[in-house]
Amino acid sequence: MKYLDEYRDPVLARRLLDELRHTATRPWRIMEVCGGQTHTLVRQGIDELLPAGMRMIHGPGCPVCVTPLETLDRAMAVAARPGVVLTSFGDMLRVPGSRTDLLSLRARGADVRVVYAPMDAVRLAAADPDREVVFLAVGFETTAPANAMAVLHAARLGLANFSVLVSHVLVPPAMTALLDDPDCEVQAFLAAGHVCAVMGWTEYEPIAERYRVPIVVTGFEPLDLLEGILMAVRQLESGRHEVENQYVRAVRRAGNTEAQDAVRRVFRITDRAWRGIGALPASGLELSPEFRSFDAALRFEVGGLNPAEDPECIAGAILTGARLPTDCAAYGTRCTPRTPLGAPMVSSEGTCAAFHAAGRTATRSPA
Repeated sequence: MKYLDEYRDPVLARRLLDELRHTATRPWRIMEVCGGQTHTLVRQGIDELLPAGMRMIHGPGCPVCVTPLETLDRAMAVAARPGVVLTSFGDMLRVPGSRTDLLSLRARGADVRVVYAPMDAVRLAAADPDREVVFLAVGFETTAPANAMAVLHAARLGLANFSVLVSHVLVPPAMTALLDDPDCEVQAFLAAGHVCAVMGWTEYEPIAERYRVPIVVTGFEPLDLLEGILMAVRQLESGRHEVENQYVRAVRRAGNTEAQDAVRRVFRITDRAWRGIGALPASGLELSPEFRSFDAALRFEVGGLNPAEDPECIAGAILTGARLPTDCAAYGTRCTPRTPLGAPMVSSEGTCAAFHAAGRTATRSPA
C-alpha cells in the first residue's frame, strides 16, 4: 500500500472483520492506548462492528487529557504575568483549569500564542530578548524529542529568556498501573504507533511477559486498527503473549535512537501526576540538572495554587476505561465541546470528544 485511502478500503475492512469473527471464540477485552486510535475506532464505528461480546476499552492515550490540573493552573498564572509570552499547541488553549482556560485568559489580555512547533517559541525568544517566552511542553514520548531539541537549541544560542513548563508522561508506566489494578479487564493492548516510532517496543516486552498480555504496535487508519485487533485476538486465542508490530511502515524495534539520545540528554524520568488518575511513579519526564535553568516552574514563583476538578466530571474513570463518556450524567448536556467540564471533551484526542463527534447518545438520562 502506498496511499492513505488504501488503508480505508471498505472491502478489505469487511474481510478483516469476517476473519475476526471466524477467529474469536471468546468476548475478549482489548485496550487501545492512543486517543488518535480511539477517534478512528469511534468515528468509523469499528468498535460497534466487532464480534458479539468483544469490547474495545479506551485508554489514557490523550496527552492533553492527562496533563495535571496543577500544570494548567501554573501555566495560566505564568501567562498572566506582565512581560511573559506563553506559547502552546492549540489543543491546550480550551482545556479547563480550576477556574478558567488559556483562551479566556488571552481574551482578557494575556499574551498566549499558538505555535506549531517548540522551535517557534525559541525563535520568538531570540527575536524579542526583553520578554520571557515560555513553552508549555506536554505530551507522551512522541513530542519529547522536539521539545528536547528546542531546549538544546536555546542553550546553544544562550537564550536567557526562554523556558519550558514540562509535563511529559510515559506510556509503559500507565500500562503497568492499569494492569496492577485488581479490577482491570484489559486482556491485550494496541500500542500507539507514533510513540513506538520514537521509542521502539523493547520497553513493552517485559510488560507482555510479566502480565501475559499481547501487545500489538498499531497505526491509526481503519485497516491498521482492524489488523491490529485481529493480531491481538490471534495471540489471545492461541495463548501467546508477545509484542508484535502491525505498523511496519513506520516502526522498528529499536525506534529512533537519535531522538532517544536527545530526550535522555535533556530530560530525566520522574514521578508524575496524571489528571483524573493520580500520581504514578516514574511515569514522566523533567528537565535534567544540566538544563534546569530552562525550567519555567523554577523560574516563576506562582504559589497559592489550589487545583480543583469539577466534581461532576468523571474523566478519571473514562481515562482508565472504567466508564464510557455516555455513562456520564453531564455528557452532551452540561458538558459539550463548547462547554467542556473536563479535558476529554475538549481535546482533539479525548474519548468524550470522539463520542460526541460521532453522535453517540447518553445511556441514561442527565441528572
